[in-house]
Amino acid sequence: MGGVAQAADINVAKNAGFEAGLANWSCSGGSGAVVGAPVRSGAGALKGTPAGQDNARCSQSVAVQPNSTYTLSAWVQGGYAYLGASGTGTTDVSTWTPGESGWKQLTTTFRTGASTRAVTVYTHGWYGQSAYLVDDVSVFGPDGGGGGDPDPQAPGTPAGLGVGAVTSSSVALSWNAVSGATGYNIYRDGTKVQTATVTSATVTGLAAATSYQFQVSATNAVGESAKSAAVSGRTSPGGGDPGGPAVPRHALTGYWQNFNNGATVQKLRDVQAQYDIIAVAFADSTATPGQIVFNLSSALGYSGVAEFKSDIAAKKAAGKSVIISVGGELGNVTINSDASATAFANSAYALMQEYGFNGIDIDLEHGINSTYMTKALRQLSAKAGSGMVLTMAPQTIDMQNTGTEYFKTALAVKDILTVVNMQHYNSGSMLGCDGQVYSQGSVDFLTALACIQLEGGLDPSQVGIGVPASTRGAGSGYVSPTIVNNALSCLTRGTNCGNFKPSKTYPSLRGAMTWSTNWDATAGNAWSNAVGPHVHALP
Repeated sequence: MGGVAQAADINVAKNAGFEAGLANWSCSGGSGAVVGAPVRSGAGALKGTPAGQDNARCSQSVAVQPNSTYTLSAWVQGGYAYLGASGTGTTDVSTWTPGESGWKQLTTTFRTGASTRAVTVYTHGWYGQSAYLVDDVSVFGPDGGGGGDPDPQAPGTPAGLGVGAVTSSSVALSWNAVSGATGYNIYRDGTKVQTATVTSATVTGLAAATSYQFQVSATNAVGESAKSAAVSGRTSPGGGDPGGPAVPRHALTGYWQNFNNGATVQKLRDVQAQYDIIAVAFADSTATPGQIVFNLSSALGYSGVAEFKSDIAAKKAAGKSVIISVGGELGNVTINSDASATAFANSAYALMQEYGFNGIDIDLEHGINSTYMTKALRQLSAKAGSGMVLTMAPQTIDMQNTGTEYFKTALAVKDILTVVNMQHYNSGSMLGCDGQVYSQGSVDFLTALACIQLEGGLDPSQVGIGVPASTRGAGSGYVSPTIVNNALSCLTRGTNCGNFKPSKTYPSLRGAMTWSTNWDATAGNAWSNAVGPHVHALP
C-alpha cells in the first residue's frame, strides 16, 4: 500500500546539552555562559544571569515540520527559569518554575502551523532574580530537515597533565577537563591503576625515592580516548612528613578574582588544572593598621563560606597551593610599625587557619616599608611553619635595583620566600640587567628585567615572569604565550632569546604568573594551555 514517508521523531535542538559551549544558541547582552558545574549530564550546562532590564534570554531556531506536535523540555536549576517556544504558527507556549535547589524538568508541548518550518525555543530568567541553569534541552518531534545532534563520540585526549604534591608513597596528578568525558583512567608506567570522575587523582602505594611515568585517558559511554602525553613523577625519600602540598620545581601561578569585573566568573573549583599556585585576590584592610580580613564576594554564586572552604580543600587535595593575596591595584594595607606588623601577622595567620590557605601573596602596589614588612612576614612564618608559601608580585619599578623597598624585603626574607613574580605589564620602559632600556611587549623586556633579580641575590627558583592572560587583563604589556615561552626557554636553556641573551642559564627558574585565571578563561584558556605545559617541562 503506497503512502508518504513520515519524518522520524528526534530531538531537533542543536547542542542541546551545551557540550559545544554556546554554539547554536544566542543569549541577550552576553548574559549566558557555559559552566562545568553543576551539570545534569556531560561536561557543560547553560548559566543565564539576569541583570538590570535583561532577563538573560537564550534561544535558538529549530527546523520543524508543519502540522506536527513537538514536546519541549529542559532540566533547570537555580533562580526563576522559563522555557518556551515562539513562532509556532499556532499557539506559542511557555512554562516556568520559581527556583529550584536541584535539577527539575520543565515540559510543555506545541503544534506547528500549516506552513511553519522553524520555531524559536528559548529559556530565560527573571528581572532581579538570581542566575538560572539549564541542561539537556529537548524539542522532540518529526525531523524538520536540520537533523539533531550527532551521535555521541568517544572523548578527546586529556591535555595539561601535571604532577602536584608528592610523598614517599604517593603522587598527586591533575589535568584539564575534556568535553564529553564522564570519567578518566589513570595509568602508571603503562598500566591502568585507578579511575576518577574529576580532573585530579592521587596515585598511592608507590615506592619511596622512585620515578614513575603517568598518563590519563578520558572515557564516556562510547569509549576511551588515547592516552595523554606521559609525565614523570618521583616520590620523596621515606622517613619524613611532607606536610601540605609542595610547590613544584617549576610552577604556574594564577590570580583568582574574588569579584566580577567582566571576566569569566569562576568558583575556585573552576580554576584551570595547570595552575599550581592559586592566589585569591584579595584580602581587605580594616580600620586597624596592618589588619586584614577576607570577604567572599556574593557575585560568584557560592552558597556560603563553607562551599568556598570546601573548594580550597579540594584544590589542596589535588596538590595545589591556595594562598591569600594582599593588595592589588585598588587595595592597600599599611605596615609601618611594630604594632601594624603584628596585626598583619596575626590576622593573616587567622585567615590561614579559618580558610585553609597555604600562605600569602604580597601584591602591595602603593609602597611598602621593608623593615616592618620583613618583621610581619617573619612573625607570620613563625606561626605558620616552614610549609608556608610566600609569593610577591611587585611592579617593574619596584625591582629595578636591590635598594628598592620591595627588593630589600625579598632579600630579607629569602630563606622563607617561594617566588617573586614581577608584573611585566602596565609599565613604562625599564632598564635591564645590562643597563640597556627595554620596552614592554618583547622577549627582551621579560628576560632582561628578570635578570636583575636573578643576578641581584634571589635564587632562580624564587624568580617568575608575570604577564596578563589576555589583552583585557591589563592596560598594557600583553604578550602572546609564545613570547612568554620563548623568554622561559631563553632564561633556562639559552634558546629562543631576543637581542638580549643572559650570560648564563638558570634551569631552576620557578616559572610564570598571570593575571588572572578569570581572564584566561575568558580567552578560552589559551594562556594556561600554552604556558602551563611549557613551564612544567622546563629542565
